[in-house]
Amino acid sequence: MTLAFSIETSCDETSVAIVDDKGKILNQIIENQQVHNKFGGVVPEIASRAHLQILQRIIPLSFKRAKLNLNDIDIFCATCGPGLIGGLLVGSTIAKSMAVGINKPFYPVNHLEGHLMSPTLNNILKFPNLSILLTGGHTQIYFIKKPNDYKLLGETVDDAVGESFDKVAKLLSLSYPGGPEIEKFAQNGNFNAYDLPHPLKNKNNMNFSFSGIKTAVNLIVKNQNKITQKFKEDMAASFQNKIIEIIINKIERTIKMLKNKNINIADISIVGGVAANKALRNSLLNNDKINKYNIVYPPIEICGDNAAMIALVGLQKYKHKIKPDHLFNFKANPRLSIIESGSL
Repeated sequence: MTLAFSIETSCDETSVAIVDDKGKILNQIIENQQVHNKFGGVVPEIASRAHLQILQRIIPLSFKRAKLNLNDIDIFCATCGPGLIGGLLVGSTIAKSMAVGINKPFYPVNHLEGHLMSPTLNNILKFPNLSILLTGGHTQIYFIKKPNDYKLLGETVDDAVGESFDKVAKLLSLSYPGGPEIEKFAQNGNFNAYDLPHPLKNKNNMNFSFSGIKTAVNLIVKNQNKITQKFKEDMAASFQNKIIEIIINKIERTIKMLKNKNINIADISIVGGVAANKALRNSLLNNDKINKYNIVYPPIEICGDNAAMIALVGLQKYKHKIKPDHLFNFKANPRLSIIESGSL
């Protein structure tokens, strides 16, 4: 049995995990940095310092809970991009130092690849498949031929979907993070109350755009004499409904494109923090063009940033004998992208 120890520190979640090569999580700790709530968003310098403080506490705790020691670990992994450079440096430096200390391999892991592989924790994922990545920093559509073989089909040209949730929540004076708050307020709102724009609707591609929706909400908010509870609920519902409409439109467009190329897929995976949104899940389930495919998600607690998904990628590379970068050639990269393999 191969054991991986991993660290995730790309944004404001600090997480460590110990995972075996069967995908079993022996222990995982995810700690949200509540300190950012009063700022309505993540402050990078504060996040970096918090990662360092939290890791010193939760690393030994993780080993204690798993009833393991450092020498039981076969490989070490850490998120090395994309993300906030300070956090990436903290997590990767600690994981690399642990690997050097006992002369074991260190795998730098792409945070996005971690999300793409996260559904394998609770699903037998069939390949090739389509993966819709919906996070605070990224909105992308990938065709995955097999593990380590990815093709980017579309992405946001401006704001990410999670980022737009946070920005609109802030405009409505809701708490951070914005996604769960928007979803909560939307439950009692009228989704037809406000007619919001649908950017790139008539463009024949799989790209997304969300900044125009945020601007439209901002203008409506500024024209309100009073921001009432009812207004917040109706705007949250209208905004969330438009976001879901856009995502579904792009998935349908992608499915049609793949069919035209005679490319068959069995599974569609929805990954990232926004994949936890229940209204999105229900809409996908009730869409006849999409629900004919097997729609898979990671466990709810694995939708957001976490170290277990980082370990999965490291274990996958180790299994396929993909050698990690030499320790001294490795550099954290805040704009790290997934290496694409081939074409459709």
